[in-house]
Amino acid sequence: MAKPVSIEVWNPNGKYRVISTKSMPGTRWINLLIQNDCRLEICTEKKTILSVEDIIALIGSKCDGVIGQLTEDWGEELFSALSRAGGKAFSNMAVGYNNVNVDAANKYGVAVGNTPGVLTETTAELAASLTLAAARRIVEADEFMRAGLYDGWLPHLFVGNLLKGQTVGVIGAGRIGSAYARMMVEGFKMNLIYFDLYQSTRLEKFVTAYGAFLKASGETPVTWKRASTMDEVLQEADIISLHPVLDKTTYHLVNKERLAKMKKEAILINCSRGPVIDEAALVEHLKENPLFRVGLDVFEDEPYMKPGLAELKNAIVVPHIASASKWTREGMATLAALNVLGKIKGYPVWFDANRVEPFLNENAQPPAACPSIVNAKALGLPSSKL
Repeated sequence: MAKPVSIEVWNPNGKYRVISTKSMPGTRWINLLIQNDCRLEICTEKKTILSVEDIIALIGSKCDGVIGQLTEDWGEELFSALSRAGGKAFSNMAVGYNNVNVDAANKYGVAVGNTPGVLTETTAELAASLTLAAARRIVEADEFMRAGLYDGWLPHLFVGNLLKGQTVGVIGAGRIGSAYARMMVEGFKMNLIYFDLYQSTRLEKFVTAYGAFLKASGETPVTWKRASTMDEVLQEADIISLHPVLDKTTYHLVNKERLAKMKKEAILINCSRGPVIDEAALVEHLKENPLFRVGLDVFEDEPYMKPGLAELKNAIVVPHIASASKWTREGMATLAALNVLGKIKGYPVWFDANRVEPFLNENAQPPAACPSIVNAKALGLPSSKL
């Protein structure tokens, strides 16, 4: 028999039983569920990551839907348990769903939700923040000050990299990669080189227009280039930011051989998924090239780092906080809850998962739709025409 898991209950007499495996930011998501006759149970266990057994205990014998986290292993066992309990809805509070076996969800008829469209600017801003911190050695300088080591200005003290006029490289020019590119081009007058399987026409037009504006103002115009290979970006760029999806083709996309192709004073940023970098190879590269710097928000074996990474001064490491702005995290919670609620209510799937503003307007009722269901087509779910 599974060990009981501690919970906090909202609207105990609600018709539909919904589980949240974690407390989530904000209260709107809670209010939307209880206003729609849901009994909401929020797990309060003092664990960062719940086990499969913990979640099965939470699901119990009757459960209509679950809101879960990207740290959980949603596979055959959990979808089977949810199906037995009568549940037809699960939503990650995340845009990614590498932790979800979608085939298993399809087998048991469970809709899998995610939360795109609300993380773009927030994630791009953190990538830009890591770029600045790495370029200007801000973390090292902060530690130096706090240790009481500063005894006066020196010409060589924490000399870093100037961004203006340098080249920023973006690998994966989707929504987040393009937002980051625009920030770096417009904010710091950097030139752009990018690699993507698809041409980013909007990004190219943006850089072209901004370059024309600078030229008309008597300044040096910025330029853009679409690289024919990823290696071209690695060889030419001063800053490289990674924004690909994680799949078999992008696992260890940046490895020992590709690190060697980068400039000795380059800066590498990763706010996408940890396994796109061979982290052990990165540690060795950082040791051998002290002027090479990285800013990492994600790691290959989260929550762990490869041995040696934490001790390196030329590495900035933060704990997967790319989406950690108040607006974004509260929005993610709302979207995840509405995915589950929408499936319970039999609503159609929203026609564009990236157009989330109608769901996040706190002054109006959200549309009668599931914001984003990744396996909607496989399950034959209808699409909203709103």
